Amino acid sequence: MSTVPSADASGAAALCERFRTRLRQELRPAAGPPAAVPDARHGYRRAACLLTSFDPRKLRLPEESAPTGRAVMELAADCSATGMADRTEWTLKPEVREAALRALSGPEEALRALEANLGAVSEEPGPERACLALLRGQTPGTVGAGPDELSDVLQAVLWLSLVPGVTGLPDARVVRAELELTRLLQPLERLVRVPFVGREAELAKLRDHVHAPGPPPGAGPAVPAPLVVHGPGGMGKSTLLANFLLDSLRRGAEAGGVGGGVRRFPFPFAYIDFERATLSVYEPVTLIAEIARQLGIQYPAFRAELDALAADCQEEARAQRAEEERVAELNRLATTRAGVGRKTSQQFLAGASERESALSRRLGEVLRRAVTGDVPFVMVVDSFEEAQYRGSPALGRMWAVFLALTEAYPRVRAVVSGRSPVGHPAAGARAVEVELHDLGPEASVELLGACGVRDPELARVLAERVGGHPLSLRLAARAAALAGSGAAGVRELIGSLPARRRDFFRRVDQMLVQGVLYQRILQHIPDPDVRRLARAGLVLRLITPDVVREVLAEPCGVAVTGPEDARRLFGTLSRLDLVESWGPQAVRVRADVRAIMLRLVSEDPESPTREVERRAVAYYAAREGLEARAEEIYHRLRLDEDPRTVEERWLPGVERLLEGAQNEMSPRAAALLGAHRRRGGASDLVMAEADQEDWERIAAREVEDLLAQGFTEEALARLAQRRPWTPCSSLHALLAEALDRAGRRAQARQAVSDAIDTAREAGCGERQLELLLLSARLAEGDGDTDSADRDLRLAEDVAICLGQHLEAMGTLLARTRLAAGSDVPDRDADTRLARRLRQVPDEVLADQPSLVRAAASQVYTLDAQALDHALELVGLPEGDEVLEILGTGLRQAVRADPLLLRPLMDILRSAAGAREAPARQAGPPGAGAPPVPSPPPSDVTDILRLVRDRGTLDELARRLLVLRDRSGRIAASVAAALRGGGGGGLP
Repeated sequence: MSTVPSADASGAAALCERFRTRLRQELRPAAGPPAAVPDARHGYRRAACLLTSFDPRKLRLPEESAPTGRAVMELAADCSATGMADRTEWTLKPEVREAALRALSGPEEALRALEANLGAVSEEPGPERACLALLRGQTPGTVGAGPDELSDVLQAVLWLSLVPGVTGLPDARVVRAELELTRLLQPLERLVRVPFVGREAELAKLRDHVHAPGPPPGAGPAVPAPLVVHGPGGMGKSTLLANFLLDSLRRGAEAGGVGGGVRRFPFPFAYIDFERATLSVYEPVTLIAEIARQLGIQYPAFRAELDALAADCQEEARAQRAEEERVAELNRLATTRAGVGRKTSQQFLAGASERESALSRRLGEVLRRAVTGDVPFVMVVDSFEEAQYRGSPALGRMWAVFLALTEAYPRVRAVVSGRSPVGHPAAGARAVEVELHDLGPEASVELLGACGVRDPELARVLAERVGGHPLSLRLAARAAALAGSGAAGVRELIGSLPARRRDFFRRVDQMLVQGVLYQRILQHIPDPDVRRLARAGLVLRLITPDVVREVLAEPCGVAVTGPEDARRLFGTLSRLDLVESWGPQAVRVRADVRAIMLRLVSEDPESPTREVERRAVAYYAAREGLEARAEEIYHRLRLDEDPRTVEERWLPGVERLLEGAQNEMSPRAAALLGAHRRRGGASDLVMAEADQEDWERIAAREVEDLLAQGFTEEALARLAQRRPWTPCSSLHALLAEALDRAGRRAQARQAVSDAIDTAREAGCGERQLELLLLSARLAEGDGDTDSADRDLRLAEDVAICLGQHLEAMGTLLARTRLAAGSDVPDRDADTRLARRLRQVPDEVLADQPSLVRAAASQVYTLDAQALDHALELVGLPEGDEVLEILGTGLRQAVRADPLLLRPLMDILRSAAGAREAPARQAGPPGAGAPPVPSPPPSDVTDILRLVRDRGTLDELARRLLVLRDRSGRIAASVAAALRGGGGGGLP
């Protein structure tokens, strides 16, 4: 073998050495002004400046006949690497690109450089192609262009506008506005890609609803009823709304409509899809922000005002999440749940709804000024099912937002896609319903034709057998295409479909039909092993090579020789359109496909799927982690195991991973998932089939929601159902709470007394604790302090027996508060509370900031370190009220002892970041003198606000406690600030 290096190898080595030399030069620190850029490097910069990314080995100068590879060395410091690991792609740095564009001599040089390097870029459309067209005098079309094309044109215009001598470019502002409008319509455009036929009656109802006249002049404001489109899954609700809205917008745009943008629409609109991650039905303020964003695109003259409104909405959303965390904290303990917890929940919902209504009203006022003429504002809300349940606070808050918007802009027309309307006490009008049914025979045949079934007779026979469900018809068209044009294949397809059931409702069993059709589609998978795995694997939510080997292979009769064979089979499975990627070496079966197939396999006694699910239970039960436990629980519930047995395997957080899975199992199993959700309701069918324990948990959440919204009578009506309850049910406490709010205190006390006895006999310690605390509060409200004190002492004993340190602290705090209002203070309770506050570990205390603050502020006169410890551990609460309390206390302390003024102001100025101004030096002003810092605010509260903004308010409060304040007013003000004012409402 020859050892002489080849010419190619020598050339590569020389190139590497030159690259290292250039790299060392570029990385060497600069001394003095930057060195001049060599001409060759300038040339390659200009050659690449109109390329989004490029392969440096293929880049060439216009005068070069072929790439030399020299660009690799010349542009090494000017580019950043992009693209995949197996493909070399570089991109000029922004500042380098801008300088190169400005350095071009004119459009002719730009065109030569671009034409010479089209081979160095991808052949797909991009800004390069748009630049090429513009430099050749061709104006790229923007009308009807998609967002990708418009984005390319905009980038090309921005680049070429920097090239000297380039003229005739489209206005970048117009292109950007058109791009934003196109992106605004993009979600609707995606929905209308599915063939759409029929539905003339439903479209007419939508048109009548949108164009219904507003109230006559002089008439009082009338609440326009929303229109709700509902129907079974796959019926085409979203497609109907998208087609209606796009068709209406296009017609008006042709005739000339309202708006100040590049495109004029017949009316302002907003499309809200709650499946988007940035929107939540539980945060109506996110809906207001999204509407403001979309209207800002339609009305550029009001864009700044609407953007500011959207920013305020986002700030409100952040504040609400912080408030919700405090509500959740107060509801974790029995000592805070029964009183301040539920009170805070009600205050949160009322305050959030009030602020959301104000923002919505503000939105309507901007819209009224932006729109000319009496035109409707069409608000289309999709995927609203999550908010539609009995007593939903989200639904109540949405109604409040809608009513506030209509106050400012009366011609709001809301169209909602969801389930059948659910009544709500806060509803301002009865919704208009449009229920989607199967398509008629003619429309069914037309849809099959649109989906590729060209033979009218075959389409008629398929429609007769399949029915008029749009999803079933699309699956039938796909199955027919796979069956081919031969008569035998078509006959076999039709014969495989279940006979149409002419029952009372004259309907086809659509889930069964869809399952059979998808089974037919799966038959065309060429590999028989993969075909068998795919059929049985549809009952799984997650598939990995290990799952193929351990769970699927044996029940499906597929021999898997080892890990490599499992990876091969998995690789083929992962390329099917029935799965979607779920990370490396994992795919998730599409939920819509699994929903179709589950019904079919459950009715097939020959299917191996039950064995697959049993093996899945064993597989995941042997593994650790939340994801494994979620899959285990899912398959146990799918196998109809007893919910109480399954619940023993539950881990906190599993409910998040099982979101939406309740639709794939029996109502009884779905009730267990519903019972563990943090919010949301359940259908009447699920509630009817639920175990008593699960029914009670879901009902308790509904009652909590109703009470938080102030709907006491509705809560009592729900509480009258499905009695008697289990001894440990939270409904007992909720019944007493509802009776008390209804003014029936005696009945409430009797109900809670009976429930305490029942809970004690059943050994339900935690429920007994909550009931005793509620009983004490009710007794105190009646002025029966002796009974209240007795209940609190019993509650403390129960908490200690349960080992609940925080609950015991809470009961002691309640006792001290109760004694504070009596003639004889209970110093023993104060002393025990101070001792318990010291004894409980910090990591336990940190989970309950409100309780820690209240306890420390109660006992600080007995324990000098209590306030400092609380400040260090949990800090002061949020809110301007804290600043007012501290400021008032500091002023009172100074009035009591004027000698405190100087040390106090020194601490305040230091915390605010102010220093003593240095003595002014002689000489002219500004001659080398350091800048004098701006003085801090003179008002104490303003200084405290500045300190809070710097994030050091807690540290300042701890420093204030060190001052020698003989009046005790500073410590008292810190204690009051910890409580948040008047005691914080804690027990």
